[in-house]
This record gives sequence, structure tokens and C-alpha cells, in this order.
Amino acid sequence: MMAAVSLAVEFRPMSIHDLPTVLRNEQRSYSHPWTEGIFLDCLRAGYECWVVMRGERIVGHGILSSAAGESHLLNVCVNPDYQGQGHGRNLVQFMLDRARENATIVFLEVRPSNLTAYKLYESLGFNEVGVRKDYYPAYVGREDALVLAMELFHDD
Repeated sequence: MMAAVSLAVEFRPMSIHDLPTVLRNEQRSYSHPWTEGIFLDCLRAGYECWVVMRGERIVGHGILSSAAGESHLLNVCVNPDYQGQGHGRNLVQFMLDRARENATIVFLEVRPSNLTAYKLYESLGFNEVGVRKDYYPAYVGREDALVLAMELFHDD
């Protein structure tokens, strides 16, 4: 009988060398993925750009910007082959811990059609605070974005 191999998940800062894999994960996960240029801009701007490592494999990534006491979770992505295993929840919790260092509130946008993500954010304590009309490109026309927010409490 073979024993199940459990690979530890680690987070590390994203580098420019990670972009080919990050872009592949992004393209497999989203109908309208971010471009290489957007990721490069985030890296150059000094945003919190992280990858989720399972062994030697990048299985996800997250991007967070922080300014003026607020953070904005800009991108959360998990390779479809690794979804449903808790990586998205762990990634968002990690990004929230990063946000707590510089912010008292974090915002994000989510497509109403992305019910899995919406339910994850809701289960972590996010609340709907608004709607951005026609925010996302869609196959036909545009799709609104639900704006979610969560107050961050510090462990001091």
C-alpha cells in the first residue's frame, strides 16, 4: 500500500522569472486573464506579488496593493488542477495577513458569475459594499463587479 504524499504549500514573492507559469495559470483560470504587461506593472510598482508553491510547482498567485491605510486585493488565482483543495482560501488568508501590516480595510472586486469565489470571500468575512457597473469584459458586452470589503483587525 502506498502512502499519500502531502506536499507542503509555501508562499514566496513573485519574480519576473515566474511570469510564464503565472500567465499559464491565469489563462487557464479566467475568461479574460491579465496580460504579462499588467503583472510587470504590478511588480515594478512594488505591489505585494506572491506565488503559492506546492513542492517546486507554482499553483497560484495573488496581487495586493496598499496605500493610505487601505489594501486592494487585485488578483487571486489558483491553477484549475489544484482548485478545491483549499489553496484559494489559504492564499486569500495569507494576502489578508500581508494587508494587515499596512491597512485597516481591504477591498476586492468579484464577478457575480464567479459564485465559488464570492462564497469563499463571504466565508472569510467580506461584505458586499457596492457594484461597479460594466467593470469586467465578458464574452458578450460587459459584466458588473461586486465590490466587497473587510475590516482588518490587528493582533496587537
